[in-house]
Amino acid sequence: MKLKLLLSTFALISLGACSTLPSSGPTGSQITDTALEAQVDGASIDIVPVDSIADVPPVAAPIAWQLPDYDPPPSDMIGPGDVLSVTVFEAGVALFGGNGASAGLAGGFDPAVRAQTLPPRRVDDNGMIDIPYVGAIQVAGSTAADVQAKIRNGLRSLSQDPQVLVSREQVIGNSIIIAGEVAQPGRLVLQTNRETMSDVVALAGGYRGEAKNLTLLIERGDDLARLRLSDVLAGTYESIRAYPGDRLTILAEPMLYSVLGASGRVQQIPFVREHMNVIEAIAAAGGPDGNTGDPEAVFLFRYTGPDKTQPTVYHFNLMRAPTFFLAQRFALRDDDILYFGNSESNQPRKLIQTIGQLFSPIVTATAVANNINSGN
Repeated sequence: MKLKLLLSTFALISLGACSTLPSSGPTGSQITDTALEAQVDGASIDIVPVDSIADVPPVAAPIAWQLPDYDPPPSDMIGPGDVLSVTVFEAGVALFGGNGASAGLAGGFDPAVRAQTLPPRRVDDNGMIDIPYVGAIQVAGSTAADVQAKIRNGLRSLSQDPQVLVSREQVIGNSIIIAGEVAQPGRLVLQTNRETMSDVVALAGGYRGEAKNLTLLIERGDDLARLRLSDVLAGTYESIRAYPGDRLTILAEPMLYSVLGASGRVQQIPFVREHMNVIEAIAAAGGPDGNTGDPEAVFLFRYTGPDKTQPTVYHFNLMRAPTFFLAQRFALRDDDILYFGNSESNQPRKLIQTIGQLFSPIVTATAVANNINSGN
């Protein structure tokens, strides 16, 4: 009677085991089956078994430069906020020299050249400054030589052959702002019109951290670009020049890939170096779990295509020797998902473990009862 009861219980548990036993994730066949079902339902999911070098996608190219690439302006171009120093040189009757003016009114002539430096002039938001006897003049977008000529022309009818010297005491217009993970954040004046993005990082004292974990965010007007700092320092964008008004921010954004399934660890893992391949990613994740994982069912999930909108599943069978060589050529990308399929043979093992857990109290109680009976 007891034997019949045990067999009946075992049969009932076996019937429901496949649907009730815990699992670390779908098996390899379930992954491919559901992807194919999605294709039937109209969802476009590509399944790519990595069986030859033709199945290995090319290494991702650096991010394309998408901001307006203006020719840098002259390095001495004046802009709003700049503070100008204006010095006027006069001979004879002087407008700005008190003695010269008195001599001129008295009818005398002083051949000595006098220099008069005016109080500093800050360029207003409209790009204007005010010069005595000349009035308001437009200086934004002009060079210092252009402004000298404008002031001289304005004084020509009032002073005898005036000469003008204009220099910038403070430079705002020909500068950029750099912030984030740099040694010296703040305003950086562009001394020439040839500074590249890597030059700017160097002039700011260099970056903090590892280049592979950093992103350079560039704001130019209403446009925005994000570049990997490692690509910038490698010279990928060497032809791109910093432009006055740019805002640069270096952000800590390490490249990551996610590990899911029967791996023994479910987490996001940072790249150990700038360029990783799938074999390195599998090794860093610990590989398929020896008890639950299936080495024939290792998958990599990624969006592909020009716009990165095509869901693609790459299948690696680690029970085939060529796969290891192909995985070494397969470059990992930021935000990839590495999935280790659950082993099909793991289900019977889990069934036996579950049965053992269910019946262990009964077995223990039976053994205790037998001991008591034998004692009596």
